[in-house]
Amino acid sequence: MIGAAGAPRWVSLWFRGAAIFGLLALLPQYLLPQPAGAELVAYGFIGTASAFQLVFWVIGGDPLRYRALMLPSVAEKLAFGIPAVLLFAAGKVPALVLLFGAFDLLLGLGFLLAWRATPVRTV
Repeated sequence: MIGAAGAPRWVSLWFRGAAIFGLLALLPQYLLPQPAGAELVAYGFIGTASAFQLVFWVIGGDPLRYRALMLPSVAEKLAFGIPAVLLFAAGKVPALVLLFGAFDLLLGLGFLLAWRATPVRTV
């Protein structure tokens, strides 16, 4: 089924769903104590990742127009997913981090498939 913006409807739903999930997962972390000496890194990560969730929301609103942002969105998911898997394999993070990292990799795969399914915008 093709949405109003010319992309398959699932593309909008995938990006909008990722944005909602991401904000629900990230924003509560502002209320948690952060590692001593690494507060800036932790809060910076939460803020930057939260800002990118808004990019996902925008892409979901008009995938055809914002198709060019889909590949950077894949990179955003890989930037957390790959280190999460590697750090878990090295025994440096708990299984919960692996779970969120694997979920990010799944979302990233969906973003890549969305990029392929969304036609190039003709001017």
